Amino acid sequence: MSEEPPIPPTSLSAELVDALNQSTPKQLRDIATYAEELAERKERETHREEEPDRDEADDLPDDVPAKATITIKEINDNRYYYWQWRDGNQVRSQYKSPVSPDE
Repeated sequence: MSEEPPIPPTSLSAELVDALNQSTPKQLRDIATYAEELAERKERETHREEEPDRDEADDLPDDVPAKATITIKEINDNRYYYWQWRDGNQVRSQYKSPVSPDE
């Protein structure tokens, strides 16, 4: 690991970078966890708005809870639908299908 401090992304404001630099390691890990969960939620909301209306309960697998939502994950430039739900402190995912090229 490099002894040089990390270079912040240019998309972050100076105020946010300053606040992060003043945070403890535990606070930074808490921030990272929160930021990841928030990003996932916002992505789900965006994908939900982009997806056509359909009754997802019809194709819900037996081992996926009814509260699950569909999210799109990009892996190696390919897009896939996943069922996603919260199970205690963890977010669980289960593969659903590939995203068709016209979506």
